[in-house]
Amino acid sequence: MKTLGIGLVGARYGAHMHLANYATLAPGLVEVRGVCSRTRESAAALAAEAQIAFVTEDYDALLSRSDIDVIDLCVPPALHHEFAVRAAAAGKHIIMEKPLTGYFGEPGDAEPIGIHVPRTHMRAGAMRNAQAVREAVQRHGVRFCYAENWVYAPPIAKMRKLIASSKGSVLELRAEENHSGSNSAFSREWKSTGGGALLRMGVHSVGACLHLKQWEGQLRRGRSIRPVSVIADTADLSHSEAATCARQAGANQWISANPVDVENWANVVIRFDDGARANIIVSDTGLGGLNTRVTAFMTDGVIKANMTSNDAIETFAPEASVFGSEYFTEKLETKAGWNRPSCDEDWFRGFAQEIQDFVGAIQEGREPRAGIDLAVECVNVLYAAYLSAEDGRRIDLD
Repeated sequence: MKTLGIGLVGARYGAHMHLANYATLAPGLVEVRGVCSRTRESAAALAAEAQIAFVTEDYDALLSRSDIDVIDLCVPPALHHEFAVRAAAAGKHIIMEKPLTGYFGEPGDAEPIGIHVPRTHMRAGAMRNAQAVREAVQRHGVRFCYAENWVYAPPIAKMRKLIASSKGSVLELRAEENHSGSNSAFSREWKSTGGGALLRMGVHSVGACLHLKQWEGQLRRGRSIRPVSVIADTADLSHSEAATCARQAGANQWISANPVDVENWANVVIRFDDGARANIIVSDTGLGGLNTRVTAFMTDGVIKANMTSNDAIETFAPEASVFGSEYFTEKLETKAGWNRPSCDEDWFRGFAQEIQDFVGAIQEGREPRAGIDLAVECVNVLYAAYLSAEDGRRIDLD
């Protein structure tokens, strides 16, 4: 097989994570041949660290290189749809971090847009962006690889096998993610991220639930089980009366979430065309490190998939310094007391497996397990949920 040339766009957390997982592949499958970032300094720093020869702050310069086959987009969500359309037009396959896109404001919008722009307008704009990417991918015949790691996580892979081994149906999926708040200042504003915890974190839970029901439908009846309606509630709990009372008592120093015009809590119920439900809860106000899990309640069993905070390793320390700088898990406030450090977080959460599938899909000319259709459907469900929360009613999906 030809060695795939990778052009990496972005030079921060996501780019470092993708580079680490390219390194786990067999030698000769890929070569990262260029890095592009908003500033040449940040691109050069990453290139020096990873020994990448070509550095630029000009995206078109990266796209024009004939030795680059794949564009790996690790940029803020507001750039996703435009950069993806341009990559497809240049004949490049695409790997993109979640979410596919969202609504980030238009000329004339009153700011902050999360307070002033109606959700029905946001939903229409987000879907235009999503459809533009799908149309560009299809028109130019390139692969679109959607970096939804939950789909690839070993606990979800085992869940698929267990569902296939049973004869029952999944009646309800419950998915959740919570931690104490994003480290990014951009996460506070809608115009930067396209939403709050529901989009930034809920995209994982929604994506996993949509994937599992689609997969179950193909397994049981030869066609996907699709979402048909959504009902949701969202809130900014950091500025609630309860949080204000805690701050006055000096008891609210651990939660870093401080939204400007986005939510940091959401609850979404998805109804599927077979009558099943998915219940998603996400929160930027949960202490104790990153918590991610999916539970399938079936007619003949229950399956619980826990991607973080499992007990393969457990530690106790009377003070936080006992284990030094050794990494435990994302978003953990302290290493003191009892903890459950991850053995191999990238593997257990599916990051290594998604990169392997993406490279295989491009090399073999097949669709990846997580592709453009799942990415678009996630945007549709999430923005329907935003509209539901604003209007206080159920929203039927198109």
